[in-house]
Amino acid sequence: METNTPLVSIIIPCYNDFDYVETAVKSAYHQTYKNKEILVVDDGSDLKTKTKIEDLKYYIDKILVQENKGQSAARNFGIQKAEGTLVLVLDSDDYFDPHFLELAVPEALKPNVSLVTCWARCFSNTQDWIYKPKGGTLLNFLYSNASIGNALFYRKECGKVGGYDEHMRSGWEDWEFYIRLMALGGLCIVLPKTLFNYRKRTDSTTIRANQHKFKLYDYIFNKHRDLYTQHFTETIDFFLEKLRREESEKIKNTRRLEYRLGKMLLYPLRLVKSLWS
Repeated sequence: METNTPLVSIIIPCYNDFDYVETAVKSAYHQTYKNKEILVVDDGSDLKTKTKIEDLKYYIDKILVQENKGQSAARNFGIQKAEGTLVLVLDSDDYFDPHFLELAVPEALKPNVSLVTCWARCFSNTQDWIYKPKGGTLLNFLYSNASIGNALFYRKECGKVGGYDEHMRSGWEDWEFYIRLMALGGLCIVLPKTLFNYRKRTDSTTIRANQHKFKLYDYIFNKHRDLYTQHFTETIDFFLEKLRREESEKIKNTRRLEYRLGKMLLYPLRLVKSLWS
């Protein structure tokens, strides 16, 4: 039985997500795939959230508590205490469709597969859209994340690459982890179904990461300098394409009516300034 239906450990780190953690936990509990365990890692949450997690203990196999160390440390703590062959990480403000594991585990059992993800519904109070990650090999992960952050992988392979980087508390830790995971030579499979729901919050890790993206790029590119050197041509192409897009956007902006009107309105002021100087 274990060969075809290996134990899956679902790791749910939680930090002050009182409003959403119940939905996340129950989405794990109601997976149609039966051979699973659910671990919630309380990452130093407030009393209100701790009480909510305790109220949900019927749906949880292990409640782990640590002082606040960040999402990477919480995930690593959960993985250390997990017993499953496979690990599924789930952020406490998001949730999976009940059939995700039922469809994902058979894909994970195929030869040379390291990661299984799916399409994601991204939603907020004002927007709702579908994100379709690329998946594939390491090359698809070197310059952007080709998977969603909540995905299925082997616990043993996670151990080989050292887990999540606990220094990365500003975001993109899942992308950086996947780079190391995919460098082992495996493949990321994307299920062509919308089986994950990502809550787009104004205070989300993704929003914070975008505010620090240049520092994060610098950290990741330098940490994996050898990989980018091995793929030197692709790296140069990536940066050249990025410059082309930025230049194209700049030209597009200068042609907009608002830009031209603003330039006309500011011209007299600039002229006066130049005369005075």
